[in-house]
Amino acid sequence: MEGKITGTPISDTVSTRLQRIAELAREAPERAFLSLAHHIDVEFLREAFRRTRKDGATGVDGQTGKDYEEHLEENLQSLLDRFKSGGYKAPPVRRTYVPKGDGKQERPIGIPTFEDKVLQRAVTMVLEAVYEQDFLPCSYGYRPGRSAHTALEDLWQGLMAMGGGWVLELDITAFFDSLDHSRLRHILDQRVRDGVLRRTIDKWLAAGVLEGEELSHPDAGTPQGGVVSPCLANVYLHDALDTWFEKHVKPRLQGRCFMIRFADDAVMVFSEERDARRMQRLGQYGLTLHPTKTRLLHFRSPLAGSDQPRDTGKQSFDFLGFTHHWARSRRGSWVVKRKTASSRFSRALKRASEWFRKVRHQPVAWQHEQLVRKLRGHDNYYGIIGNSESLYRFRYEVRRLWRKWLDRRSDKARMTWERFQRLQARFPLPSPIGRPGSAIA
Repeated sequence: MEGKITGTPISDTVSTRLQRIAELAREAPERAFLSLAHHIDVEFLREAFRRTRKDGATGVDGQTGKDYEEHLEENLQSLLDRFKSGGYKAPPVRRTYVPKGDGKQERPIGIPTFEDKVLQRAVTMVLEAVYEQDFLPCSYGYRPGRSAHTALEDLWQGLMAMGGGWVLELDITAFFDSLDHSRLRHILDQRVRDGVLRRTIDKWLAAGVLEGEELSHPDAGTPQGGVVSPCLANVYLHDALDTWFEKHVKPRLQGRCFMIRFADDAVMVFSEERDARRMQRLGQYGLTLHPTKTRLLHFRSPLAGSDQPRDTGKQSFDFLGFTHHWARSRRGSWVVKRKTASSRFSRALKRASEWFRKVRHQPVAWQHEQLVRKLRGHDNYYGIIGNSESLYRFRYEVRRLWRKWLDRRSDKARMTWERFQRLQARFPLPSPIGRPGSAIA
């Protein structure tokens, strides 16, 4: 697999099976696998259980990972028997909502049952072994060994190598809700024809969504939140977008270009304007580009010796939570810099304020311990080169919010700034740090 399938150590038996599937897929790119389900046994499901998050939200049956683990071997054997015999019934997913973008909108999330998560993880492991050999380098989202930071770094390298260009931001409207089932089945037919796997995937697509007391069965889409959904989305977009762009578009263009895709968000960079304006597609796959989030931007590096960008108007774009813009480096050269996008910054502060409000009566030592963890998590994602100003500003705003809600613990004990400074000396917040091996200055 040459490093394409990575992760925590797994048993030799499971690793060998995945290795064999990957080798066959790589050796025969046109091969359709007729038999894959036989690789999944109790040991395989045990590994899938180990990889499944145990403290996640519960599905429609209310069963937790801890509950399932009490009779693990019996549950896994029962799951395997139902999976192989066709008796497995995919339960509906429980729908909930999480804030999206600036927090003014909400994103629907489907929460499968815990047992369903385990089986989805097992099937995903098999699908990844096949499709990781087919997926192109431009794809980054929800793939083993590839992350948002990898995508951001490769985008930066490409922009710097080309001196910028014409950037086409792509955002597919409600992709996970509009994914065409018949088209997906046609795409899967090209590589995976195992009857047991395909029957189970069809059950997941038709399982339905439970929202409150209302059960619906959408005829398109795959619920966000399911373990197998990101994998199926990548399979779909590999055919609908990645392969089309690499094999059919790039050879016909006059200038240089490249694409970076993370799930259903993508950016295409072109050296020539006429090439960029030819990119109008996706209709035949039942996909629609978001009318406001999809836009073409002239993102060229400023002229030599100039302190201003080439064109008037907005000279930045957002991708994966970062605003990309041109700025002077410490040596005086024009470089592409990244800072926390304003929508993400505001959303993070809003969540912090809500959290402080809920826990303001908890012991300060406990609040401090939890807050340090949250700040480290924020740094782990946003701590990249050039983003120190945003990180320090976030620290400043978080301190203000902490003092504000501590001040509201009671009407008598006021938390003045002087008193808060003494508290900060006892419970200091960590300074912003970059990811391992990187600098944020």
